[in-house]
Amino acid sequence: MFKKKNKEKENNKHQQLPEVSFSSLILMLATGVYANLGLVPDPLTKKTNKNLTLAQNTIELLDILKKKTKGNLTKEEEGFFMNIVSDLKMKFVELKKKEGK
Repeated sequence: MFKKKNKEKENNKHQQLPEVSFSSLILMLATGVYANLGLVPDPLTKKTNKNLTLAQNTIELLDILKKKTKGNLTKEEEGFFMNIVSDLKMKFVELKKKEGK
């Protein structure tokens, strides 16, 4: 048991954490949306589930964040952010249309 805990600590030391940046925050939120759209497996459970309500909620949060950060981002950050949000919205609308059929 003691050896197992030490091994877990050792593995955690070598695990790379993502860079702390605005882009990594947007990627984290976008990954959640993609998972809730059922397009990628949930990073934690590794299962694919669909929750369009939660996906829509997170997209709305990203829109709020976009408004609040306007004028405070680099061109690269703003372009990245706009592309991600646009892609999420398009995929959401496509899935809603499919569900309506």
